[in-house]
Amino acid sequence: MKNFEFKNPTKILFGKGQIENIKNEIPNDAKVLMLYGGGSIKKNGIYEQVSTALSNHEVVEFGGIPANPEYSVLMEALKVIKEQKITFMLAVGGGSVIDGTKFLSSAALYDGKEPWDILSKNIPTLKGMPFGTVLTLPATGSEMNSGAVITRADTKEKLAMGGAGLFPVFSVLDPEVIQSIPHRQLVNGITDAFTHVLEQYLTYPAGAKLQDRISESILQTLIEVAPKVLEDPTDYSAASNFMWSCTMALNGLIQKGVPTDWAVHAMGHELTALFGIDHARTLAVIAPSHYEYNFETKKEKLAQYAERVWNITEGSTESKAKAAIKRTEAFFNEMGIATKLSQYTNDYEGTAEEISKRFKARGWEGLGEHQNLKPEDAEQIVKMAY
Repeated sequence: MKNFEFKNPTKILFGKGQIENIKNEIPNDAKVLMLYGGGSIKKNGIYEQVSTALSNHEVVEFGGIPANPEYSVLMEALKVIKEQKITFMLAVGGGSVIDGTKFLSSAALYDGKEPWDILSKNIPTLKGMPFGTVLTLPATGSEMNSGAVITRADTKEKLAMGGAGLFPVFSVLDPEVIQSIPHRQLVNGITDAFTHVLEQYLTYPAGAKLQDRISESILQTLIEVAPKVLEDPTDYSAASNFMWSCTMALNGLIQKGVPTDWAVHAMGHELTALFGIDHARTLAVIAPSHYEYNFETKKEKLAQYAERVWNITEGSTESKAKAAIKRTEAFFNEMGIATKLSQYTNDYEGTAEEISKRFKARGWEGLGEHQNLKPEDAEQIVKMAY
């Protein structure tokens, strides 16, 4: 097991009725900017619950943050923060709203001229404006980590940012919110969380037995509850396990002391930037090809995954590893996720070359757990995913 440091300061308020308790978590004298997305929270009762909880606070609202939080929209919100002298933010939404709020947390205190530099120059945020979250869509784990991904439409880029200053002060996780989530987004949430675990687990053995087993338990739980959640989102038990699995998948715990990959995300982000494909679906497109391309370096963990998660116990290491890749793709397909790029766009020719060119321009010469995947390797993996 590798050396590691672990600190996660986010306070979790989990369960029914917890939204009302946010009034106790925000300073009484704070001027609050409430951020949300397309307005669905005004139809499902969440907006009313949050507004009631904040009735004794001074609140300014900013809605319209899109899926894949858009830089130009966030810059409008940044103007509001500065003009209104905001001191605390509350993200009410899924990963996109929370990620957008993290960017604003950083940008509000950034003293440079161009906030995009935070992303393009990979500047870590050590101190940000404090914020909390009310999670409305389990998927990204952004409610309990310090990372974010922001999209810029004019340059067709999607870049990551992070730092110790970007943990939410608190996050409310009420499983009842999933009752109003569209089926497509539930499928995306399951797929996103599942792939988050794979990125931290399907690398090479590092002697981290506990981390492996926690990862495997999250995967097993997602597999078990997925059909129940998709069939009946009002099933509180299934919803609870789904929501907590998504949070645990990316709150930092399972990545400590082990090698991590994240090349699937690097390539997937480009597909979203280029074609607007849902983030989770780009991961499902790239993952099978990535594991096939890197089979020799990943086969031991793939075989372990086959045995412990999918109960594939017969055959050699190689045969179990190959079966695990196929079973993973089948799992995505069974939920209605297409796993080939050509199923999303007819303009896929040249995509692999474009992604390779972008990686070269950014100096991304070593992706994956071994830091040895070149842009040319990414090109081949994306081609395999056509």
